[in-house]
Amino acid sequence: MDAQVFWNVIGNYNRSTLFLQCVILAMIIISLSITFFQKAIWLPKITLGIANIFLGIIFFLIYGTEPIQTYFAAPLYIVIGCLFIYEAIKYRTIRFNKPGTVQWVLLCLVMLYPLFSLLLGHSFPQLVLYIMPCPIISLSIVVYSCYDRKNRLLLLLMTIWGINGVKAFFANALEDIILLVCGVYCMYLLVRELKKLEPDED
Repeated sequence: MDAQVFWNVIGNYNRSTLFLQCVILAMIIISLSITFFQKAIWLPKITLGIANIFLGIIFFLIYGTEPIQTYFAAPLYIVIGCLFIYEAIKYRTIRFNKPGTVQWVLLCLVMLYPLFSLLLGHSFPQLVLYIMPCPIISLSIVVYSCYDRKNRLLLLLMTIWGINGVKAFFANALEDIILLVCGVYCMYLLVRELKKLEPDED
């Protein structure tokens, strides 16, 4: 995708949805705050599911202008969102572990997304905010890594988008190096889960 087209989509989306972005961001922050104290540990999956479905429909289907956004990114995000909600309902009591060092570092990087975008010379509305595809997948990976049980399909889909962070080097979006780092971490989680399927050696 042409870099200017990429930023035009972001600009149109931000101008029209800023209030909704604030509402969804508030929902995510509240859900994570509650879960940090081991209450409603399923709630972040619900709010992240809503955020991903929102982006699939609003960002990619409504404001997207390229076939890859309509036929690849939108379905990907909608499926990811549905899987999060399914996980929240099906596995309500799965343990949520407080973030370790790696998760805290990645979480801090995700929190710095808008600042990095500003430092790279972007400004509103063509600015990467939190409720956008790459920051949300990055956050989704970090939060999901804290749960004991992990859905391999969900990890695979998030890895696919995470590795998409390589576009940072040719779409004038160097802030998405954060996405790439989170994507590599998600790949590690996926490989670790797949190894659990291997039969034990005698």
